[in-house]
Amino acid sequence: MLSPEDIKAYRENGYIVLHDFFNHDKIRELSRVCNALSAGARDLTKNTALFDLEESHRPDDVRVRRLKRPTEMDPAFHQMARDSRLLDAIGDLIGPAIRLTHPKGKLNIKAAGYGSAVEWHQDWAAYPHTNDDLLAVGIPLDDCLNDNAPMMIIPGSHKGPVHDHHVGGYYSSGIDPKTSGIDFSTAVPLTGRAGMVTFHHVRAVHGSALNRSDRPRRLFILQYAAADAWPLLGATDFAQFNEAIVRGAPVQSPRMEALPVRIPLPLPETQGSIYEQQLNMSQRFFERYDDRSETPTA
Repeated sequence: MLSPEDIKAYRENGYIVLHDFFNHDKIRELSRVCNALSAGARDLTKNTALFDLEESHRPDDVRVRRLKRPTEMDPAFHQMARDSRLLDAIGDLIGPAIRLTHPKGKLNIKAAGYGSAVEWHQDWAAYPHTNDDLLAVGIPLDDCLNDNAPMMIIPGSHKGPVHDHHVGGYYSSGIDPKTSGIDFSTAVPLTGRAGMVTFHHVRAVHGSALNRSDRPRRLFILQYAAADAWPLLGATDFAQFNEAIVRGAPVQSPRMEALPVRIPLPLPETQGSIYEQQLNMSQRFFERYDDRSETPTA
């Protein structure tokens, strides 16, 4: 599925982008389903197990920033997570036996004008494993261009340290931009037309800005691991753990590698999605939307 150049680029930079991977009919169907599911949040006043709402959400102005369980909410997303061509590409990067680390998936919705930023972070900080053959797949439902807050990656950061994601001793899902020592000017935006797919390494530093454009940027995100990568915090439900295998067979002998690790504990009182956890951050890199003035704020 992937060329030697694709695999080399992933190993060196921690990400690759494959353009025109999915046909437009499939992406349009996911977009339609996303809109239909989002309408279900109309009467909500707070976050639920299915919906994460923008801070500026109102019942008469539905503002959903994340569908938390899209693969459970509609078969179209469930099937996409098991697409054979997608699994072929993943297999070229992390091996033939593959597990969904987050079987429910997630769909981040950056609406035009106010779609929330996601502060710089490493997925590895949230769920360290016995080895780092893990990655995230991004499937945009809209064109991702420079003006509508595409995901950005720091090239090569997957080879570096695991940065501190704690605030006041509690896990916050974000990196302090002032103390991290990261040169954020080197960030590369993952841009392209709907139908592309992005792959980024679990240790890669990435984030995305507030969407100030007049176009949405919705991203269906799936996370996978080699079947012999086991979570250091344990598998609480062994049956579900094995049911998340989407290719190959379960294994009971984890592959161990010497890797930098930080444990994402203790958890703060404010839990939930990464958006909710990052509210605890005292230092932020990206602007936030201030509903009172209808303008972004630092």
